[in-house]
Amino acid sequence: MNNSITEARNDATMQLDEMTILEALETMNAEDQKVPQQIKSILPQLADVIHMTTKQFNLGGRIVYIGAGTSGRLGVLDAAECVPTFNTTPDEIIGLIAGGQKAMTVAVEGAEDSESLAQSDLAQLHLNHNDVVIGIAASGRTPYVKGGLKYATSVDAHTVSISCNTHTEISQLAQYPIEVNVGPEVLTGSTRLKSGTAQKLILNMISTLTMVGVGKVYGNLMVDVKASNEKLVDRSIRIIQDICDTTFTEAQQLYNAADQNLKVAVVMHICNIGKSEAVTRLNDNDNIIKKAIQF
Repeated sequence: MNNSITEARNDATMQLDEMTILEALETMNAEDQKVPQQIKSILPQLADVIHMTTKQFNLGGRIVYIGAGTSGRLGVLDAAECVPTFNTTPDEIIGLIAGGQKAMTVAVEGAEDSESLAQSDLAQLHLNHNDVVIGIAASGRTPYVKGGLKYATSVDAHTVSISCNTHTEISQLAQYPIEVNVGPEVLTGSTRLKSGTAQKLILNMISTLTMVGVGKVYGNLMVDVKASNEKLVDRSIRIIQDICDTTFTEAQQLYNAADQNLKVAVVMHICNIGKSEAVTRLNDNDNIIKKAIQF
């Protein structure tokens, strides 16, 4: 058996196939609780990553997740969810999976074993020095991810690695290596379990707090939410109502007067100014409401 952590056998589940369902559930639950405990130990390194991603995003850089299998799918998922949550464009936070879109649902034979495939995928994006490439691989040695990190370095892009082993190959290739040791899986080698959970939590942290840092959040409210349907229009109006402490009708009037721009509506009300001045204030203050409303 491979001596990497993600491929090791878990002593607690040697008789997994003989356990009752309840016993198996209790064991899985106990194992899952190790994930946030281990992430806690790497929070200082994650803070450094988020300082960097926030800075690069403000400079016009893109965040590009690359991975294969479960790791790749989690990157694609996080990138996709940023569009409705933070009103990013699909070109600002990007998820690349070895084998392309088809690999989201069907394994693409040999795709993860190709370093050159990642290089060509990134080259098609015209990767540059403002961009951030985040390589995700539970094992820490996936060739697709290694190739992507090498290419990113060659064009002076910023590099981050996320793995669930220690002293990994991708850690050696990244400026910001993140290693979270969640221990052997309940089902040997099935890194969609604890490793996948760890990666999902880490990606949640990176994308959410980067978006907080670039001004897409006021308090704990999604003030850049893309109002693409009636439900989200209603949510936008209620956010204005909450921040400005007005009635729903007044918030709706503000929203319409701001051409359905939630941030502009808030600045208009708090500063008692017109739309054009509110837009100018936001543009002059990194599009961050709390900076724009300072007198």
